[in-house]
Amino acid sequence: MSDKLNILQKKINIKFKDLNYLKKSITHKSFNAENNYEKLEFLGDRILGFVISKKLIELFPHEKEGLLDKKLASLVNKNKCLEVAKTIGLDKFILVGNKNKKTKVENKIIADSIEALIAAIYYDKGFEASEKFILTMWKNFINLSDLTIVDSKTKLQEYSLKKYKSLPLYKLISSSGPKHKPKFTMSVRLNDTKFFEGFGDSKKKAEQNAAKKLLDNIK
Repeated sequence: MSDKLNILQKKINIKFKDLNYLKKSITHKSFNAENNYEKLEFLGDRILGFVISKKLIELFPHEKEGLLDKKLASLVNKNKCLEVAKTIGLDKFILVGNKNKKTKVENKIIADSIEALIAAIYYDKGFEASEKFILTMWKNFINLSDLTIVDSKTKLQEYSLKKYKSLPLYKLISSSGPKHKPKFTMSVRLNDTKFFEGFGDSKKKAEQNAAKKLLDNIK
């Protein structure tokens, strides 16, 4: 176990004074029902939101609050946390399951663990260290947020309300796959359009993809 923790420390370029914090941040409740990352993840989520919010205000001082909120949401959601976690291969370090029951390292567990890791760094090294870790790990994504981020569903809704005074109609076409890896097909149409389909591993993603296809068609 100590070898595993040493490798992870090198990956993130942080040397912990108390390795128990690091170990706890990668321990799922299926591995240890009492001493796991849940409370660390709760705190890490808040630290991440604060640090990214602060950075966005520094980068975009004249941006409207509504757009800042959209940028923040795109940078701190579970999908983005998963992307960041995978850049350091965090899934290979997470402790899940026990001798009697095998537990798959699902995407949500990986995303939760990166937030727990943020809190572990905060407890062990202080706020500045956790802030530095976040800004380093999220740097490329923050730079990309310089582009105006308005998601496809929002764009389509605004277009539909302006032109038809009605909302787009979304419809679930199908859902399949195992619980840990579902696949959804959603469709959307406006008053005078045909249905356009989108796919994703959540209904929300599938709706976004369907909305983007429809928007591309009406441009």
